[in-house]
Amino acid sequence: MREKLVRKLEANPIIAAVNSLEKLDLAIDSPCEIVFLLTGNIFNLKQIIERVKNANMDIYVHIDLLDGFSRDMTALKYIYENMKPDGIITTKCNLVKMAKSMNIYVIQRLFLLDSLSLETGINSVHLTRPDAIEVMPGIMPKITKKIHDATNIPIIAGGLISDKEDVIGSLKAGAVAISTSKEEIWYM
Repeated sequence: MREKLVRKLEANPIIAAVNSLEKLDLAIDSPCEIVFLLTGNIFNLKQIIERVKNANMDIYVHIDLLDGFSRDMTALKYIYENMKPDGIITTKCNLVKMAKSMNIYVIQRLFLLDSLSLETGINSVHLTRPDAIEVMPGIMPKITKKIHDATNIPIIAGGLISDKEDVIGSLKAGAVAISTSKEEIWYM
């Protein structure tokens, strides 16, 4: 699974982050090969995943942002076994550990506000060993490099990416990809 994601990201390092269902069709029609789903609920998640997969795209579901599901092993197992996303995204260490124990591809999202959150984030990654890390905000190339060097886990830069310069800076710093909800970046 990890190799599949890395291959896709080498071909196209831009990930369409879909934070509203109005953007889903735009993401599906974009040249992106991967969707990060940041919205959805117990009633529409299966249909969303099927639409994205029918477009030959991979989909990673941000489990923390779904409505109607608890944040526990039962919900995680239900979503993965019945809806079949390619993996999950979460900020929660317990969900990263659960996903890893179930052999689910997991991206741990880190929000970095200051040096303490950076240190805590690196420590949590060492404990949980996710398959990839999404660093937010993604406009901090020095920090992206620092996390990459400290963890040797693929980094995805996301949040506040607004132009080509941000994309190039993050990729040069060691990020394997950029996740963004900005449609114009999907077409870079």
